[in-house]
Amino acid sequence: MQQTPKGLRLHIGIFGRRNVGKSSILNALTKQNVSIVSDVAGTTTDPVEKAMELLPVGPVLFVDTAGIDDVGVLGAQRVDKTMKVIERVDLAILVTDDWQSFEHELLVLFKQRNTPVIAVANKRDLREGNALEDAIADEGVKYRVPASARTGEGLRDLRAAIIDAAPDEYVNAPSILGDLVLPGDLVLLVVPIDIEAPKGRLILPQVQTLREILDCDAYAMVVKERELSDALERLLRPPALVITDSQEFLKVSADVPPGIPLTSFSILFSRFKGDLTSSVVGATAIDRLRPGQRVLIAEACAHHPSGEDIGRVKIPRWLEQYVGGKLDFDVFSGHDFPSDLSPYSLIVHCGACTINRRHMLSRVERAADAGIPLTNYGLTIAYTLGIFERALKPFPYVDALYREAKIRLESDAKASRLPISKNE
Repeated sequence: MQQTPKGLRLHIGIFGRRNVGKSSILNALTKQNVSIVSDVAGTTTDPVEKAMELLPVGPVLFVDTAGIDDVGVLGAQRVDKTMKVIERVDLAILVTDDWQSFEHELLVLFKQRNTPVIAVANKRDLREGNALEDAIADEGVKYRVPASARTGEGLRDLRAAIIDAAPDEYVNAPSILGDLVLPGDLVLLVVPIDIEAPKGRLILPQVQTLREILDCDAYAMVVKERELSDALERLLRPPALVITDSQEFLKVSADVPPGIPLTSFSILFSRFKGDLTSSVVGATAIDRLRPGQRVLIAEACAHHPSGEDIGRVKIPRWLEQYVGGKLDFDVFSGHDFPSDLSPYSLIVHCGACTINRRHMLSRVERAADAGIPLTNYGLTIAYTLGIFERALKPFPYVDALYREAKIRLESDAKASRLPISKNE
């Protein structure tokens, strides 16, 4: 891969009122004219993204946003887009030239989301005294940088603050499978090449998983699902782990001997980008689905769907077969995600390979706050096809929690004389 994917970059959002110098700060930091700069209020309308290498942090994605004080019908739409950016940034730069209620309200939002904040007191060259800096300090902001985008004052301090404020979850990102394999282990990857496979390359989760196997000093073997049985017969020793595309779960589960750990790329990414435990609990809600209920299919990317699209066709079909009737499906892709989740009985999310972990965890938190179960493509497929427990075997802690939950479910079902899940 020639470039670091967006989903692996530290997402840094730049926020503030109109004309405080947000775009100027971004241009000064990147040393490029990324955003248009003008004295006219509201020049930045849609979020502007700039991917770059910020040494020594590494790959980052800056997101310049519209003024939080924008007005009018279009202004309200711009503010709404800015609020959505807040959900997906790992670090916030709050630019101000006069501390007002807008800044205070933004700071409250960042604190609620546990998002580190750097307050930049911009236009230092036009200001006398330290009243603004004192006002920021009174708000309890840990990282405070007096700066001037015009003269370059404070930019070095701002870069140092970004390094210091970068969240631990970015610096120490969860492993895809580094804790599941040992040096010298063989990991077998099952990669279908069909109409949905991108021409001339592998999809992002497959590439990232393959790279991490090599980083772990393990071996990787890549086969298509039709060659899996033959590949297993040729091996002198069984693989330590088999990872499959979730769409081929049923066939691969039949071909791989029970003693060999098996899971999917999607389930690995449920842990890597989100929270596997809560997604496992969310999958059990499939048993409570009834015909006529609404299900949200959420995709992090905005790809062109094929005839047998996994999110729009296959998963809806498997869910309807499982519940024994028609369900009402809504599909949201890219950064779009419903503000009101109450109409849904279940959210089924993709592996989130194209977004960062904070963005995915933000969606997990929103679903939890709304009381709506959220699970993932791979877990949904494994659950509806009856191979859920096997897919969890590589994760002993999560598997143990699920088994405990299943015992409680069976006990509650017996007590209320309800039928036990047909998945068991």
